[in-house]
Amino acid sequence: METVNLLAVIAIFFYILASFIKIYQVAYKNVLLLLGGLAVIFHALVLQQSMITPLGLNLGIFNAASMMAWVIALLLLLSIPRQPVANLVVIVFPIAAFTIGLESYFPTERILSSDTQFGVTVHVLLSVIAYSLLTISAIQALFLALQDYLLHHKHPGWVLQKLPPLQVMETLLFQMIGIGFILLSLSLLSGIFFLQDILAQHLVHKTFLSISAWVVFAILLWGHWRYGWRGKVAIRWTISGFVVLMLAYFGSKMVLELILNNGY
Repeated sequence: METVNLLAVIAIFFYILASFIKIYQVAYKNVLLLLGGLAVIFHALVLQQSMITPLGLNLGIFNAASMMAWVIALLLLLSIPRQPVANLVVIVFPIAAFTIGLESYFPTERILSSDTQFGVTVHVLLSVIAYSLLTISAIQALFLALQDYLLHHKHPGWVLQKLPPLQVMETLLFQMIGIGFILLSLSLLSGIFFLQDILAQHLVHKTFLSISAWVVFAILLWGHWRYGWRGKVAIRWTISGFVVLMLAYFGSKMVLELILNNGY
């Protein structure tokens, strides 16, 4: 436990330091990538210590949140050299640091047995990556909303100076939503094929909400392709889909693990 706590403190330190550097623009992008990389590495070590158990993979709610935050941070770091997404660091990294604290000091347990079918493992991994990409899309949509507000109210300020042009932000948003939607589709298909008894596993509400989120993102992408939806319309649909998706995963886990104390 002491090892986990030490690793957690180090990971949190690097996440917060990288966020500070980005907020105050006191270093170059390479320094941001280095600090972010160190944070992600130590975060991975925390996950390895807390999630891998002799009985199988521990996917308790706070472990799952931390793993998703780690995937989001990793995807963001990999995107920074090629896409103008460095500003997302100021939201993503503090959230990742917060989830490490929850995981380390409020342990929860939901064991995915080591003899679980390979297909179920694939389903879980696809779900985590899809949710992570769509979470990044939601954060991007928040920045887009801020940028749109400042432009329409003629308050340029330093925020607009740090953000890419609005058209670039929108293009990037729909690229991320498109990839996330494909992965979410694969996740739902794998769930249909590999989850044998949805009723016994308390997955009806989660499945219904996940499909609802899929429909929201499908309508958004269709509207963008067919009618050129963008701006406030795109932001509202993106945030709506994200909220439904998070309710599907974390809402059900919270009820079953924290309130009913019943893993599934």
